[in-house]
Amino acid sequence: MEFKDENEILATARASTGRRVLGLTSLAILGFLMIYIAFLRPPSIGFQVFLIAVGAGALWMTDAMRRATASVVELTPLMLRDGDGTVIAMIADIETMDRGVFAFKPSNGFLLKTRTAGERAWRPGLWWRMGRRIGIGGMTPGSQTKYMSEVISTLMVLRDPHQ
Repeated sequence: MEFKDENEILATARASTGRRVLGLTSLAILGFLMIYIAFLRPPSIGFQVFLIAVGAGALWMTDAMRRATASVVELTPLMLRDGDGTVIAMIADIETMDRGVFAFKPSNGFLLKTRTAGERAWRPGLWWRMGRRIGIGGMTPGSQTKYMSEVISTLMVLRDPHQ
């Protein structure tokens, strides 16, 4: 099937404000509490270093999640991409999709398996890619990711009508 505009956005998925605020606040509080506990009642030096490292890691993760969830996942007739232009997967390369309850997928999302492996990438709360597997979802509303998965499924049928 031909599309008038191959860059037309067919579906989007972005982090909902409530989940984003709750997730970022929880992670930041965890980081600050770990560092606070490390200095408030210093346990052994090894455990104090561990608490500071875990707290700093949580604060780093808060910033990574803040940047990632400010973006959006966009679906065009040719590809699934991040709002910054990063190609997540080409529609022609998608082999299977799993939306099942027991699938290893993000919350409110779906799992794609591609024919070729891509480089590892992770946008916490939005999407991840490890080799041939791609997870879409996390902080996104289920309605947006369900619609996106339905459109991808339709594009896959249009691509391979005899399967």
